[in-house]
Amino acid sequence: MDKKTILLVEDDQLDIISVQRSLNKLELPYQLHTAFNGIEALEMLRGSAGKAPITPLPDIILLDINMPKMNGIEFLRALRREVRFNDIKVFIMTTSGEQADRTETEQLGISGYLIKPLNFSNNTKRADSMDGFVQFYIGKILREG
Repeated sequence: MDKKTILLVEDDQLDIISVQRSLNKLELPYQLHTAFNGIEALEMLRGSAGKAPITPLPDIILLDINMPKMNGIEFLRALRREVRFNDIKVFIMTTSGEQADRTETEQLGISGYLIKPLNFSNNTKRADSMDGFVQFYIGKILREG
C-alpha cells in the first residue's frame, strides 16, 4: 500500500493534535504536512518562499475555514485556479455552520464538510466526531491503492 500524503491547513494547535490522534488510530501509512494558514499552504504546494514543494502532491487536504492571513475559502479559490491541484480531495473541517460557507465550498469542489463540535459544558472539543470522520472518509482514501 502506498503512503498517502495529507496537508492539514489549521491554525488551532488542539485541532491539529486531534487530527493527528485520529489519523494514528487508522494504523495506516501516511505523511502529514501542516500549514497554519492558506498562504503557508499555497507556498508549501507551489514550492515558494525558498522551499521545495510537497512531493508527491497531497492526496487529501484537510482545511479549516477561519484562519488568519488567508482563510480557507480564499485558499480554496486560489487552489482551484491552478489545474495541477484540481484532483486533490479537499475536506472542510470548521466550526462554521454558515450555509453560505458550505454552499461556496461545495461550489469549489470539496469532497466533504465537517462541522467541528464543541462540548459547551466545559468548552473542550469532542474527538468522537473527528474520529468518525477520519475513520470513514479519510481512512477510505488512505486504503485506496
